[in-house]
Amino acid sequence: MTLKEIAKMAGVSISTVSRVINQSNSKVASKEVQDTIWRIVRETNYMPNSTARNLKLGNNSEYSVPLAKTIGCIFARSNITTNDPFFSQIARAIEQEAFRQGYIMKYSFSAYDINDANTFHVISSNQVNGIAVLGRFDKNLLTFIKKQYKHVVYTGLNTIDTDFDQVICDGYQASVAAVKYLHNLGHTSIGYVGEKSKELRYQGYLDTMNSLSLPVTRENIIVTPLSSEGGYNGVKEYLKKGLNVTALFCANDLTAIGAMKAIKEYGLNIPADVSIISIDDIDTAQYMSPMLTTIRVPMEELGKMTAKILIDRIENGKTLPIKVELPFSIITRESCMGIKPVTKAKNK
Repeated sequence: MTLKEIAKMAGVSISTVSRVINQSNSKVASKEVQDTIWRIVRETNYMPNSTARNLKLGNNSEYSVPLAKTIGCIFARSNITTNDPFFSQIARAIEQEAFRQGYIMKYSFSAYDINDANTFHVISSNQVNGIAVLGRFDKNLLTFIKKQYKHVVYTGLNTIDTDFDQVICDGYQASVAAVKYLHNLGHTSIGYVGEKSKELRYQGYLDTMNSLSLPVTRENIIVTPLSSEGGYNGVKEYLKKGLNVTALFCANDLTAIGAMKAIKEYGLNIPADVSIISIDDIDTAQYMSPMLTTIRVPMEELGKMTAKILIDRIENGKTLPIKVELPFSIITRESCMGIKPVTKAKNK
């Protein structure tokens, strides 16, 4: 398999294939084109030319190299799929970094897929050297992972209580920053939209509201799945009872996008009537109207670091678990505005 053949199969130019495979910048091609190219790479077990040339020297040559090793990827959260824009960007970065080091991502699947007999057969019969786990997982998936894989690296926003290596961007501290940002703009009535059970982003919201002595009421906590549909339905039901906040903190961008749609349909203005802030900074956030203010999580860096640590485990066999924490940053756009303090009129 050559770059020319991959380009023909993908229906793009050779230069596009080369840029996608050899560069870490996610802007080199559309998400659809990148996904197609990497799918072909996986299915054909394509290897870089330098590796292929060395293989032709024969197994007895001192310059020969072994066949490319393989890794896998699990989208672990129960409500995400391999098309999730946040985790799929991390997965592409993992695959790209692994490829540069002579590894091929043999497969990727979601937590739901394990229950499918055909998928389970593929996983069981196609062993990989290591696995990257994206997002928080439950006990059943944890049992499956420990049984099937020797080398495991987890990445996400929630710290997990296992002996796996972890590459995280602290969702708890990101939530603290988001709530404090709204408070600095003058907001004192702030609602939460997202999941609640075992969710550090909710805990960060709750702890920060309490530390700032801001009111926390049950009706202003909108418990809903982390998806655009979840954000839309949750906020739509909330608005039927009336808007009781001046700002909403959404646990991720997809939830915020759904929430913004519900708010607009209700006839309210963002940010004049309600400010919105979230976490992730997926590509769509900057194209919303208004553009979404969000906490940027370094998705590509999370993926690259996860791949590096996983490959180091595979090749060097270290046993002491490590945790790497990458920083986040606030991206200020149009969906938040300050509230002017209320002043009492002077008596004439």
